[in-house]
Amino acid sequence: MLKKALLGAVALIALAGHVQAEDLKEFRVGILGGENEADRLRNFQCMEGHLKETLGVEKVSFFPAADYDGVIQGLLGGTLDYAELGASGYAKIYLENAEAVEPILTTVQTDGSTGYHSIMVARKDSGITKIEDLKGKKLGFADPDSTSGYLVPLVTLPEAVGGPIKEFFGETGFGGGHENLVLEVVKGTFDAGTTWGSGVGEFKDGYTSGNLRKMVDKGILDMNDLVELWKSPLIPNGPIVVRASMNDDMKTKFKQFMMDLPKTDAACFSAIQGGDFTGYVEVNVDFYKPIIDARKATIGG
Repeated sequence: MLKKALLGAVALIALAGHVQAEDLKEFRVGILGGENEADRLRNFQCMEGHLKETLGVEKVSFFPAADYDGVIQGLLGGTLDYAELGASGYAKIYLENAEAVEPILTTVQTDGSTGYHSIMVARKDSGITKIEDLKGKKLGFADPDSTSGYLVPLVTLPEAVGGPIKEFFGETGFGGGHENLVLEVVKGTFDAGTTWGSGVGEFKDGYTSGNLRKMVDKGILDMNDLVELWKSPLIPNGPIVVRASMNDDMKTKFKQFMMDLPKTDAACFSAIQGGDFTGYVEVNVDFYKPIIDARKATIGG
């Protein structure tokens, strides 16, 4: 009996060592859909050398998903170690498996806030100048798992338009991510669409951060072509999450690396976040409870 117990203990120790070794071999980064793949990979590439050195891993792999759900499923399946999510995406994971990932950090805007906004835009030459002008027209959402591009408008637009979304708008649809949605609005596929921005700074600049700012910086959007019709209440900035089963040493090293990044490599920090932020602040699941509750009530898991 004692021999079996000792052998069992040795096996557990060996297994633990194997898990830790596995953690230290490769670090897998999930990248949300929303803009074209080449741009997403380029923005995150600056992390590769930093992460290898900080975590002591042999390889850093990047997995840009076609949509939000690709990263969500990778995190639920344990095949990704880190990703930056929107609050609704995190809520989806939490509602399916609360133990899959841990939210550890979120960004801080240049005005000190830890939130952003859903921004509804239309073409300036469309003659649409306010949300009431969209009665019977076609509204585009960004992605079913986007907080600003779907969940928050779903919850808050009925009050803004004075009734159910289905009764106010003639038609709704999805644009296939934030960048593509805005391009479809510019093309005229949708009369208006919901994307995201910090709400800090000037609309004409695409604000200080967010999808509009990223598109302006890439030279694929002229804000003079758009008009803002509606801005949501403040939404909690999405979390940086890590795989919950990752060993504690790696979690600690990664968290410290991210907190230091705005100072150690400001350009890299700006590239992965898509605009101007002051840094990161620690968060946990409690920060996202309102979004979890909203998703559970309106969309489900």
